[in-house]
Amino acid sequence: MLHQTIPTTTYHTALERLPKELADAGFRGDIGTDSALLAAMSTDNSIYAVMPDMIVAPRDGEDVRRLMRVLAAEDLRDIPVTARGGGTGTNGQSLNSGVIVDFQKYMNRIVGMSVDEQWAEVEPGIVLDELNDQLAGTGLFFAPTTSTASRCTIGGMVSTDASGKGSRHYGKTSDNVIGMEIVLDGGRVLDSAAPAPEWANSMLSQIELACEAGRAALLDHVPALSRRFTGYDLERAKQPERELEWWRLPIGAEGTLGLVTRVRLRLLRRPKYKRLIVIGFKTFGAALDAGSMLLAHDPLAIEVMDEWVQDLAAKAGILQALPASLRARDGQPIAYNFVEFVGDDEADLIVRVEALRDTAQNLSGAIASHIAVDDIEMAALWQVRAASVGLLGKVDGTRRPIAFVEDCVVPVANLASFVTDFTTLLSNNGLNYGMYGHVDVGCLHIRPALDIDREQDRAIMKTVSDGVFELTRRHGGIFWGEHGKGVRGAYLEEFVGAAAYDAFRRVKQAFDPWNHFNPGKLVGETGSLMGIKTTPFRSVNTKENDPLSLAFKCNGNAQCLSYQRSNVMCPSFKATRDLRHSPKGRADALRHWHQAYRQDRAGEKLESDVLSALDGCLGCKGCATGCPVQVDIPEMKSHFLGILYQKRRRPLADRVVLRLEEYSSVVVRYRKLAALAAWVTNRVMEKITGLRDLPRLAFRGAGNGGYRTFPAEIIAQRHWPEDTVFVWQDPFTALFDTQAVLAVADGLRAFGYQPVFVTMCPGGKAAHVLGDRSRFARQAGTLRSAIDKVASTGRSMVGVDPAFVMMIRQEYQKAGLSGPTIQLIQEFLSDEIARERSLPKLAKSKLPPKLFLHCSESGGPGASAWKKVFAALGAPVEIAATGCCGMAGLFGHQKRHQGLSKRVFELSWAGQLAGQKEAMVSGFSCRCQTKRFAPVRGEHPMRWIADAAEADQRSR
Repeated sequence: MLHQTIPTTTYHTALERLPKELADAGFRGDIGTDSALLAAMSTDNSIYAVMPDMIVAPRDGEDVRRLMRVLAAEDLRDIPVTARGGGTGTNGQSLNSGVIVDFQKYMNRIVGMSVDEQWAEVEPGIVLDELNDQLAGTGLFFAPTTSTASRCTIGGMVSTDASGKGSRHYGKTSDNVIGMEIVLDGGRVLDSAAPAPEWANSMLSQIELACEAGRAALLDHVPALSRRFTGYDLERAKQPERELEWWRLPIGAEGTLGLVTRVRLRLLRRPKYKRLIVIGFKTFGAALDAGSMLLAHDPLAIEVMDEWVQDLAAKAGILQALPASLRARDGQPIAYNFVEFVGDDEADLIVRVEALRDTAQNLSGAIASHIAVDDIEMAALWQVRAASVGLLGKVDGTRRPIAFVEDCVVPVANLASFVTDFTTLLSNNGLNYGMYGHVDVGCLHIRPALDIDREQDRAIMKTVSDGVFELTRRHGGIFWGEHGKGVRGAYLEEFVGAAAYDAFRRVKQAFDPWNHFNPGKLVGETGSLMGIKTTPFRSVNTKENDPLSLAFKCNGNAQCLSYQRSNVMCPSFKATRDLRHSPKGRADALRHWHQAYRQDRAGEKLESDVLSALDGCLGCKGCATGCPVQVDIPEMKSHFLGILYQKRRRPLADRVVLRLEEYSSVVVRYRKLAALAAWVTNRVMEKITGLRDLPRLAFRGAGNGGYRTFPAEIIAQRHWPEDTVFVWQDPFTALFDTQAVLAVADGLRAFGYQPVFVTMCPGGKAAHVLGDRSRFARQAGTLRSAIDKVASTGRSMVGVDPAFVMMIRQEYQKAGLSGPTIQLIQEFLSDEIARERSLPKLAKSKLPPKLFLHCSESGGPGASAWKKVFAALGAPVEIAATGCCGMAGLFGHQKRHQGLSKRVFELSWAGQLAGQKEAMVSGFSCRCQTKRFAPVRGEHPMRWIADAAEADQRSR
């Protein structure tokens, strides 16, 4: 349950007719009241949760106008209307009841651009990295760079006047916006590029008078810092002796003035060269004290990370990008400054960098420094810093670092003393904390650890918030320096003073007389604003050993919403841009269901809505590895299905697959008879079960390649030569993909090993995916026992399919079945190379140019191991930059998923396979998908290696 409740409103009855009225008005976008979608939209990257009533995703600006024309009806005017982009706000900016307008789903295009004049006009839902990737060929980019650049939208950046890395040179968002189009109540449109319509004259006059009345008072109260307070930007909207620039007011206004549908952006020339210096310090205080001396060298940015965040990053394994001299050893704490230089003159850049490095060597508390020149290395190092916000959510215990006082700005000269006072305040309240931020502009992100489910900690949060507000003012700073105000806007009137705040009210009234837009934020009458303690909180805790506890640990950082197509994280979201079909959205849905389930009020509709959201999960496990807090949706889906199907009957297709896995060893034993039967019955089975493109059962088995197969019990009783390698099959490769099975064995034999197969027994992969928990436990226990027996021989073990190997590492461990591991074939060979095993050299021309990895291998040790193997073979290959292929075991064979499966394939695989005749493809699912959608011969890498090795031997 939410800790607080939003006051009951009067519009709900009228809201029921809104979908029909929108449809009648020609609205072409999506209209959603699905409880999973509402739950997904009820949170952002803050500690709050406000359940909306409806989600609309307009197709274009005309749809937005249709929406607001319909909402002009007298009984609909009370409905809150709140814009939402990437949902990365840390202060609940886009959370509200009523209607949430989802701009990122469809309104994400560049609609106009001039390279010569250096501007682009965009829809608000385009993601920052998405925009800059599309601009890459022009040599231009939009600044600044936020830590959430992979998922924050331009509309959201405009809403909060976002800053980020490089803002000291490039300015904030408001410094780089040059116009906009906004939709007001009744569908009225203001466009800064067009003359003001006649109806707007009176409104604009009111706005101009309000700006003139409040401008001086605002400037008297707000320190003149680079992260200067904006929304509402009275300072620049009406400057003396200049005409009113009304379009500056919605920048930083957090959607309280209207719905921005187009934004014209000023673009900058991308610098030709850049360098990154990482400096390690013994203490965070030393890193802060170095700020002024480093700033004297005029870098683009100086970012800092404290010892706690460094420790979290080290434990998460993401500090491998740092040289050894900059990694903590023997428990020694270490803090970092990341200093970046850019320029068009490389020689001058080198001189500046070396000068700063000379300074760094003499800084008090400095340990070591490192200069990165390569773009890939710099990106990896910046990722260490960018991961800070997500890492802070991954801590043990019920108290977790949360964002509620995290972006204060003070003059750089006051930064160290401000931090001392800040940390003293936290220590006096018994709080731990993590820190990172932008030293160059005096902006630090400090996240105290609290258990927001406890009333006592919520009281501490209010005490600390009030105390930090006063500290910021005492040190000549600003309470909100980067992430907007949102719920923290409750401090706004006191901060700007009565006169300026009255001008804000007049601006709000002129733009939004019906208080339609994001009510309760920034500006309102006394008692009408959401407060930091009165707004509903997102529950963060559940019972110990609860398999759904990870749903409560999702902190909304939304790294899973990254738009990059080659990123393995959540292909279903990338293909749909539907928040329900993302790890964050699914975690929110599961948390919402779980809270209802514990109180015995999880109705059938809620269950069905959550099931629908989870049904789109491909089980790629990208969230389990890529999410900073490892929110493992496939694992939680398995447990949810286990609970659900205790009272519902399983679909026929699920029952068929579970039986096939259960009796797979029998089918393997009688494979020829089974293959003949399947050849006759496959079409009937597809029709009955709703499955499509089922693979054919293979007539051949491992014995056809001359290889021996033994049960684990027999293997454990014998002595085996040192070059024996035991090969493990899973049911699906054993039944359908004998070519890959033989490829692994043939490759091992070509390298001088003696492959021996272990009698296949089901390991519970299908049972886990489909949530048959008891069947999974039984099968996994049997396989775990068999693995332990074979491991007792001391000989190496490899698996054929990556998904099978990773299941044993991940799902078995979570089920309490840890033990000796089976290696991926490339891991085994890589280890052998490290032990100075000599592999034959192959002719590179005999291998396809690209290697396509199963998504469970991408970006991890599996990928680096393949690189090492092919380098040792004298035939380095390109590892294709792809995400999930879209097959994902059973998923791509289900009729209801055909469209999504193909869209996922087209995201990254189709382009990488274009123009190829042959490809090395490591995953069974991926080979099936390649066969379906590309005219490419895709074989297991070991098939190509074995054939090339055999050809080389014949030619000698």
